[in-house]
Amino acid sequence: MNKAVEVWLNAMAIEHRYSCQVAPEDDTVRLDKFLALRIPTYSRVQLRNAIVIGEVTVDGRTAKPSYKLKSGQFVVCELTSPSVTVPQAENIPLDILYEDEELIAINKPSQMVVHPAKGHWNGTLVSALCHHFKQLSTVGGAERPGIIHRLDRDTTGVIVVAKNDQSHKAIAKQFEHRTTKKEYHCLTLGIPDRDRDLIDEPIGPHPYVRERMAVRRDHPKARNAQSFYQILERFRHVALLQVRPKTGRTHQIRVHLHHLGYPVLADKLYGGRNPITHQFLTTGRDSNEKDSEPILMRQALHAAKLTITHPMSGSPITFEAPYPKDLADTISILRA
Repeated sequence: MNKAVEVWLNAMAIEHRYSCQVAPEDDTVRLDKFLALRIPTYSRVQLRNAIVIGEVTVDGRTAKPSYKLKSGQFVVCELTSPSVTVPQAENIPLDILYEDEELIAINKPSQMVVHPAKGHWNGTLVSALCHHFKQLSTVGGAERPGIIHRLDRDTTGVIVVAKNDQSHKAIAKQFEHRTTKKEYHCLTLGIPDRDRDLIDEPIGPHPYVRERMAVRRDHPKARNAQSFYQILERFRHVALLQVRPKTGRTHQIRVHLHHLGYPVLADKLYGGRNPITHQFLTTGRDSNEKDSEPILMRQALHAAKLTITHPMSGSPITFEAPYPKDLADTISILRA
């Protein structure tokens, strides 16, 4: 092949070019994380693949995704079009709280992952959205149509989805600038000492457990996190809390309440005792009988309310999600 033609074909294959010098505040940041914050059109998995096949260099040399950058180094990317796993549409029922031409608000059930990921390719919110709606935003890429924010797999409640890119960007900016108002309700194992309080503790990776986060003061990867809570109801050994997170860190409410000593009820990852039986709710103890049927088998955390500024009207709009059956039944037993 003619050398000029070969060069031209290679140039045509490049989808995205990016280069920059590493700033002092990004010293020791992983290469894949560094790029994920700067190239939002590529997922972290896609960026890792690009790094592995040599489409990214640091000071002219290839590096591993886990490579920790040093201040002053030059990062250069020449990324080809990423391979994309397009979600398959699935006829999964959705509890739609609100819909107009710009957005959809959904009451997400438990045991539903928001978008496809390793080990969760089917039964996702994205697969349901692809079945029910003809138009969804493309800002998050083909793998995450419409998705602006997310909830953990077993956290229920309000999640907002964008129908077009303009609305997606407008709402995403509100989350970025922390102008949205988020209200969660949860049950805690134990009753906090104070009626209300602000938990202002940084959150970073857990030192030993990969799946968990933890309060990490003075850790280079920790990020500031603030959660304001107040007690709505007290029971014998459980409390119903309203929590308003100011920031949006991974597992933020679960980590903060665990750190406080009152983990979210039935939260297996953060020590909230699981499963929860009828007898435990009424007496604080479990029987040894095998027929003690579980009432709650996932963290008692619910995104009850979300207020945003409507991307077209500019007016505030609030979405409220009723409690799912398992949480409602648990609270009813506690109130009895």
